[in-house]
Amino acid sequence: MPNKAVFLDRDGTIIAEKEYLSDPAKVELLPGAGDGVAHIRAAGYLAVMTSNQSGVARGYFDEAAVARVNDRLQDMLGKFNTKLDGTYYCPHYAKGSNPVFSRECDCRKPKPGMLKQAARELDIDLNSSWVIGDKQADIDFGRQAGLKTILVLTGYGEETRKQGMAPGEGPDYIARDLGEAAELIIALKKTARGLRNDGE
Repeated sequence: MPNKAVFLDRDGTIIAEKEYLSDPAKVELLPGAGDGVAHIRAAGYLAVMTSNQSGVARGYFDEAAVARVNDRLQDMLGKFNTKLDGTYYCPHYAKGSNPVFSRECDCRKPKPGMLKQAARELDIDLNSSWVIGDKQADIDFGRQAGLKTILVLTGYGEETRKQGMAPGEGPDYIARDLGEAAELIIALKKTARGLRNDGE
């Protein structure tokens, strides 16, 4: 049976937004993020991080720096007895300065390349999965692939909400932070299970 997953943006959703973060010493878990990831996994979902890291293409840092930041994040989640089940990032940007990564691609959010790759590699049913993020690109990322979406108000989330979204382009739900988003997913899962049982 395929897995179901919650796809999590990194900067502004799991950790504090610090533009073009490359120093693992500056990684800061947002309040509720550690417990949120733990609750997601305890509820039977894979916790999969998907992140745009155009700083690689822009020449601000290399892929090794991205790996160090992600490793630090995993270490910090370990203090909550949890982890990310998968980490994916897009290093591309069409107008970058590093010729290796300066190109159009199908993995830079809101394009769904990272979702498709994770679905193949981790055997994920996207129709049963969620996306959580703080930007319009995160919401579009999920909607294009048929996933349910939650906008968190951390990072750029409050700004995203204030900017407004056209009908049909907004998130399915809005949550204060990742912890509240995880609680919402779990509550909806229990409700759906209850409805199925009532119909039997």
